[in-house]
Amino acid sequence: MNRFLQQIYFDNTVQSYLIEIGIILLALLFKRFLSKYIAGLLFKLIAKAGGTFQKKSFCDLVVQPLDSFLVLFISFVALDNLNFPSALDFKVFKITSRTIVESFANGLLIIVFIWLCLRLVDFIAMVLEEKANATKDQTDNQLIVFFKDFFKVLILIIGILLILRFSFNKNIGNLLTGLSIVGAALALATRESLENLIASFIIFFDKPFVTGDMVKVLNFSGTVEKIGLRSTRIRTESKTYITVPNKQMVDSVLDNITLCTQRKIDIRLEIGLNTSLDNLEKLAAALKGLLNNFTAIESSAVYFIETGKNAHIYTIEYFTKIEQTIEEFYEDKEQINLAILTLLKTMQIQLAATATNINLHNASQ
Repeated sequence: MNRFLQQIYFDNTVQSYLIEIGIILLALLFKRFLSKYIAGLLFKLIAKAGGTFQKKSFCDLVVQPLDSFLVLFISFVALDNLNFPSALDFKVFKITSRTIVESFANGLLIIVFIWLCLRLVDFIAMVLEEKANATKDQTDNQLIVFFKDFFKVLILIIGILLILRFSFNKNIGNLLTGLSIVGAALALATRESLENLIASFIIFFDKPFVTGDMVKVLNFSGTVEKIGLRSTRIRTESKTYITVPNKQMVDSVLDNITLCTQRKIDIRLEIGLNTSLDNLEKLAAALKGLLNNFTAIESSAVYFIETGKNAHIYTIEYFTKIEQTIEEFYEDKEQINLAILTLLKTMQIQLAATATNINLHNASQ
């Protein structure tokens, strides 16, 4: 038996193969136990931040990438104890097969590790979002989404640099120096994207609007659903989903409807010229009394602003409560318009368009 174990195949004894295979099999058998144990330790560290989140939620996020990382790490460490078979040692474009295998292993480990880091960022964002939901201010939620995306991009960039360093043996310092020149050229080429990125920081710190606000910009009205690094997503009143570059959100005139204290409605009422002076005087008082009967109206004004050859013109201004939903607002507006028409009919006052008379005369022969 001992003689069999000491036999050499591909520059390694059978005993060495069995030991390394046994280590890998143990890693496969106990990977879930080990990953859950390590996940529990990580959870205790993160749980100090507070919150009512469950340990299961954390494990669901990190156990899978942690499984893969542990199995790969233990397998590569075990296989590293074996001698690389000379029969498989060859060169491809002056690069040895051993170097290719090591570079592939390093790259795979880095990818799985970055995957794990991204999952940790997701969980930390969940913790912070839970705290932010406990406050009325939506700015916290907005910042969490922004920095979650920001740190994910940063981690991916670090991952790419690590792969270049450990898989391709590139000097990151020299690479960053070279990239700085390339970056300057790219900054000029992607100036618009860079401007949108800067505009996103302006939005977060100047706070002209936050997620959940109803805004009007570029002839579109809708609710802000997400503010990203490059653009802002808005759900319009017609339920379409539009994407507006952050630079335009900053540079354009933006009306934050949510911050309005009242909603203003203007009505231009054109009365027929055949209306008597007495009815004109009574109409102003009647319109004011009519508007006072609507509880949704907080303030109102009626003015007889103009008269001429076509019509007597009244202007009606009133402000409604901002607490109303948009459906309630339009319903009240409809009722007010109908009430005004009913009042005119009761007072036997015609609008200018309905009071127009056309007289035809025969030309004298």
